[in-house]
Amino acid sequence: MSKLVPTILPDATIGILGGGQLGRMMAMAAKQMGYRVICLDPQPHSPCGQVCDLQIQGSFDDITAARELAMQSDVVVYEFENISADVVAVLEREFHVPQGSRLLAITQDRIKEKGHLSRVGIPVAPYRVVECLGDVSEAAHALSYPVVLKSATGGYDGKGQVVLYSAADLPRAQVLFGSAVGGGRSSPPVVLEKFLRLAGEISVIVARRVDGEARTFPVGENVHRHNILHTTVVPARISSELEQQAITLALKIADSLDVVGLLAVEMFLTPEGLLVNELAPRPHNSGHYTLGACYTSQFEQFVRAVCNLPLGPTALLHPAVMVNVLGEHIEHLVRHLPLLPANVKFHLYGKSGVPVAKRKMGHLLINTSEPAASITWAEDLLTGRIGASDCAKT
Repeated sequence: MSKLVPTILPDATIGILGGGQLGRMMAMAAKQMGYRVICLDPQPHSPCGQVCDLQIQGSFDDITAARELAMQSDVVVYEFENISADVVAVLEREFHVPQGSRLLAITQDRIKEKGHLSRVGIPVAPYRVVECLGDVSEAAHALSYPVVLKSATGGYDGKGQVVLYSAADLPRAQVLFGSAVGGGRSSPPVVLEKFLRLAGEISVIVARRVDGEARTFPVGENVHRHNILHTTVVPARISSELEQQAITLALKIADSLDVVGLLAVEMFLTPEGLLVNELAPRPHNSGHYTLGACYTSQFEQFVRAVCNLPLGPTALLHPAVMVNVLGEHIEHLVRHLPLLPANVKFHLYGKSGVPVAKRKMGHLLINTSEPAASITWAEDLLTGRIGASDCAKT
């Protein structure tokens, strides 16, 4: 059934729940298109707030602050999935929140997410829902070691995950159960997954409007280090058959969730085929290559989708590599900025304070048809293994 929704034209105000780097790049795209932007974030001068017309300071579960943002906005969106779904559910009863609370509630909870994917026939890794610490051993035995224990909510960049290689590692599971001792059930359930030996990881970002119009961005080939995305290569170095399978899966998932906006679908390449790992209902780190390597960036496309404008072309303009810049890399990068080659763009996110190791601070985008050599060069640059005279050797 079609939905009657407004088209939000430039000069209107977009309200963003969240003030991180994704919100920042959303806001920059929206401002370029002629919109006003305000955001909500607990930290003053947040990365997004720095480029907005206004920032409201408040926590993500503060319904009063969220309503203050919504009352000043023509459309309200969220920039990451740790926003309170209950707050979004309250807002959508009174304001225009095209992404909706259902999509958020499902994708911010691994149990709900995997349950939904399984119900609609999407392949996922074998898993069990574990209600308490005392059930971990039985579930791990059923799946067969090694296994990965993951918190159902709140985890990102590897946080809230523990790998158990054998029964000897069972005591390490305690960290995800908080005060749950002696097999008790005082903590929320967690997910236990079979630990897989992977041939690779890819992601597909789908843009979708409320009328069902959808477009996908080129498939990205991802490498993670310490559970944090390290690099994305486009086009992904996979067969055309696998590429089409990934796109088909991503579109099926987006339709099943009635996505409005963006959906990032992370997938594992295994000997048995593609398995869907995680979903993100917003722009995604693996899609940062679109800022320069695609005709339409994921951030402009997001604005187009939630404002009910026609979606833009997603064609890849040139092959590229995206490399994340973490806190431990900033010093080396800044030192060599004046010497970066012309085919390298840098994006910094405006995060204040002393750089913290493993915290995402920015990314590099390299226009290259030799991804392996470019990744090696970027790693040498960011870790201080490169000299000034070598900067031009991408």
